Amino acid sequence: MARGRMRIYLGAAPGVGKTYAMLEEGQRLGRTGADVVAGFVEPHGRRPTAALAEGLEIVPRRTMVHRGSTFTEMDLDAVLARRPQVALVDELAHTNVPGSRNAKRWQDVEDLLDAGIDVVTTLNVQHLESLGDVVRQITGVAQRETLPDEVARRADQIELVDLPPELLRRRMVHGDIYPPDRIETALTHYFRLGNLTALRELALLWLADRVEEGLQRYRAEHGITAPWETRERIMVGLTGGPEGETLIRRAARISARTPGSELLALHVVPSDGLVHGDPAALAAQRALVESLGGSYHQTTGDDLPEALLQFAEAENVTQIVLGASRRGRLSTFLYGSVGHRTIQRSGPIDVLVVTHEQAAGSSGLRLPRPSRTTGPRRFWAAMLLAAVALPALTLSLVALRDDLDLSFDLVLYLLAVVVIALVGGLFPALVAAVAAGLLADYYFTPPLHSLRVEHFSDILALVVFILTAVVVGMAASAAARRTYQAVRARAEASALSRLATAMMRGQDLPNLLEQVREDFGLDAVSLLEGDTGHAAEPRWYVVASTGERPPERPYDADVESPAGDSLTLAARGRPLSSDDQRVLGACAAQLGMAHSHGRLAERAAETGVRAAAEHTRASLVLTASHELRGPLRTAEESLDRLSDRLGGTSAGPLGPQAARLLGTALSAVRRAGRLVTDLDDLSRLHGGALDLYLRPVDLDEALTAALDNLGPGGHTIDCTLPEQLPDVIADAAVLTRVLTSLAADALRHSPPDRPPRFTAEVRPAHLEIQVTDGATVGSDDTSRGGRSGRRTDSLPLRLSRDLTETMGGTLEPDAGGPAFAVRVTLPTAGPRTTVRPTPGTDG
Repeated sequence: MARGRMRIYLGAAPGVGKTYAMLEEGQRLGRTGADVVAGFVEPHGRRPTAALAEGLEIVPRRTMVHRGSTFTEMDLDAVLARRPQVALVDELAHTNVPGSRNAKRWQDVEDLLDAGIDVVTTLNVQHLESLGDVVRQITGVAQRETLPDEVARRADQIELVDLPPELLRRRMVHGDIYPPDRIETALTHYFRLGNLTALRELALLWLADRVEEGLQRYRAEHGITAPWETRERIMVGLTGGPEGETLIRRAARISARTPGSELLALHVVPSDGLVHGDPAALAAQRALVESLGGSYHQTTGDDLPEALLQFAEAENVTQIVLGASRRGRLSTFLYGSVGHRTIQRSGPIDVLVVTHEQAAGSSGLRLPRPSRTTGPRRFWAAMLLAAVALPALTLSLVALRDDLDLSFDLVLYLLAVVVIALVGGLFPALVAAVAAGLLADYYFTPPLHSLRVEHFSDILALVVFILTAVVVGMAASAAARRTYQAVRARAEASALSRLATAMMRGQDLPNLLEQVREDFGLDAVSLLEGDTGHAAEPRWYVVASTGERPPERPYDADVESPAGDSLTLAARGRPLSSDDQRVLGACAAQLGMAHSHGRLAERAAETGVRAAAEHTRASLVLTASHELRGPLRTAEESLDRLSDRLGGTSAGPLGPQAARLLGTALSAVRRAGRLVTDLDDLSRLHGGALDLYLRPVDLDEALTAALDNLGPGGHTIDCTLPEQLPDVIADAAVLTRVLTSLAADALRHSPPDRPPRFTAEVRPAHLEIQVTDGATVGSDDTSRGGRSGRRTDSLPLRLSRDLTETMGGTLEPDAGGPAFAVRVTLPTAGPRTTVRPTPGTDG
């Protein structure tokens, strides 16, 4: 029996329409004649979704009792017995009630697929197991129901059901997703705009990776090895040399000029496991690649071009960037360059060879230099050994010339060449081999004391001896080099692993520095941090130190290695070799990371404390606003009733003093109510729960509505507006509220004989609205210094400013004129051609 096919509708968050899309697909398949049943559909009380399920055959759910509560689950046995062509199963990651046939719904779906039934299902990206940590970090909510990624990857089709975050929040506000009692909590927590944007990007990236997997699988199944340029993938080959940064930046510039391209860096490690290339340089180059948005990779192989091309074909690379060869002309002629061999085998992959400062450019011969495996001391010791041992051996063999033949003499010379190769490497061995051949020819081959050879057998013996000595010397030198590299690599790995282990165990910086001091046999070690804020001479601070008289400045140290942007590891003691300095640099980088992680942990702890305090403050404000709103409303209603009763005929007229006190109390209660409302709105605004609908708004209409909200006092405001006024881009309700709040604040601080003024001025692409008090600087007890400072920090002004900035505008108090003013600037939608009357009247 053929296995059924699975189609998944993937969403970034609840409410994007996955169930609706699944039901639409079921209706479409039903219209084409397919046998479709709804195995499990959860509309979550959404009437459009439930209406779409009408007309579909619905398999009754199975009722189960668990811990005294009744639950319903999909009846898997009933669906299997029905054996439809297509089954609609909602919520793939759902956990079944204990006692069900399977623990998870995706296991039920697997049974349906094994029975040959096609399944159309739904899934949210936050339920994927591999993304659990990321989703918890974004939303702060841990997902209890998860789905193995492999189950989703096995789906035959995955379709993304996408919805912009703003539209999803608007659906939430309209009650299309959650019931009214859950809307405010959802908007201020899980459904914040930043959370939804991050989840949407996460879903898109995950689905893009699945598309890439499908493409690679198709190419593998059809044996397609040539790269398909669905998007540019630029790979740069790294050797660990100093030219790596130049190549990375060049490849990054190429990638930046191609939108949607991908940057990869590859370092090929020989299969013998020995380190080739500077680890510190490779670490720095890896950090550079990742900072430029690329990815770093490492593979093994002895044939560099073959390893590069195998990786390029596996990753569908379209361009390879390599550095020009650092070999000399003779070496390039004999062995060829990596770039040339890669170009010969690359096929359709483009190969760019980039020149750099370290590329070989001179054709002259260079004197041999001591190899890193032997060092100068052993190199010159081997040369001295050759200069002393070969003449001494020759004198000894001359004394025994009558008792020994030529073959024995050549064996002894060969032994000397091997010893010299083991001490000094290849070049001393080559010199010794040639010198030994000449000595054997001059002293032991007839005619004696001449470089002329009479017998062909002697000529052949000398040639074979020289070749054998050269080969044996090269082998001995290679063995010594490999041995040195293995010992060196073991020592380096041991030192770095000990330091890494100590860091993982949480040891502090002084203990880590003490371990570095002991590993390298130094007298004292300090980790210094420089203060770059002083231009004349940087100041250095000791972060941690160990040993006697640790250096306090880098130039007081015998050895110095950078440990970060502003960190330096300074040591005092014996001089270190270049290899030891390289390992010390790697240790310094680890110490710098340990110091940075410590600081990040401290800052994270401080941020957590501040976030907790801010959350507590917001919760207290929200709770207080909810708790105070009821009592204040009750107090206002009671005062209104008391005023009506005292002013009625049954109780007699209200006295002037009592009426004034009652009016003052009623005004204070109403003002407190507005303050609580402002606090609530400010908390919702900062929590991201305010839903805006930005569109062109007629300022006249918004201003008229604001003046009407003020009641009789609004008619005393002087409004002076231009005849032709463009519409502003804003939310009409929010703009009306801002204007009402500013007008009420201006009325409250203006004397009766000087009402506040509303003016507007058209700017390029903006409209500037100014609300000015009627009070002047010379007014009694309203001096400019004290009153403006209090009003700048007032809650209505803060709320108005935040609301204006949310709409894309600005609100700034202006204390430079004779009266206090507030200037509101909003973007315009273009000029209008109609002439409109000026709203408001001059009181």
